[in-house]
Amino acid sequence: MVKLDIISDPICPWCYIGKSHLDKALLQFPDHPFVIEWHPFQLNPDMPDAGMDRREYLETKFGGKEGAARAYAPVVENAEKAGLTINLEKMERTPNTINAHRLIHWAGIEQRQSFVVDLLFKAYFVDGKDIGDTGILADVAETAGMDSAVTRRLLATDEDIESIKNRDAHSRTMGISSVPTFIVANQHAVPGAQPPETWVSVIKDIQAQIAAAE
Repeated sequence: MVKLDIISDPICPWCYIGKSHLDKALLQFPDHPFVIEWHPFQLNPDMPDAGMDRREYLETKFGGKEGAARAYAPVVENAEKAGLTINLEKMERTPNTINAHRLIHWAGIEQRQSFVVDLLFKAYFVDGKDIGDTGILADVAETAGMDSAVTRRLLATDEDIESIKNRDAHSRTMGISSVPTFIVANQHAVPGAQPPETWVSVIKDIQAQIAAAE
């Protein structure tokens, strides 16, 4: 098996698109070699704990309403091409994602990471939910088959916050400045929302290498 580390933030639209592209490739290879693990990267590490109004966030970040519209135009275009929904009109807040990353970490302990990542993307981009909210995260945990009551209790503590921040910082010291970034076999970095065809090629190459070594 080959490790595929994915560095991502659940409010990153390119991460949402990138996962969709990867999933389409994986569906073509039921016996694909990847063992997937998700790692934290906060696009907005200084975001207030309660998040902020999304329109204010976008217009501040991109220099006004027109700048925000220009920045999101390629996102919407690529999401549509991938068959994904992004309901911009429903997205009222931009959250601090530290707690969402904690949930993804805990999901990994229960072998539910990719499922939880999918649910977080859906909650944020499709349903317009605030995935910084404890209640929303507990609902996501329950849907994924995790214990929502335990999730609530953990989120009320500082459990794993420093670990998440340290892992984020470690990625930055490795030179990662944008997400998604995919790292294959601890060696090869594949940045950005690569199309399914790229992943098909990568998987075929890995399978050929494994077959040659047998």
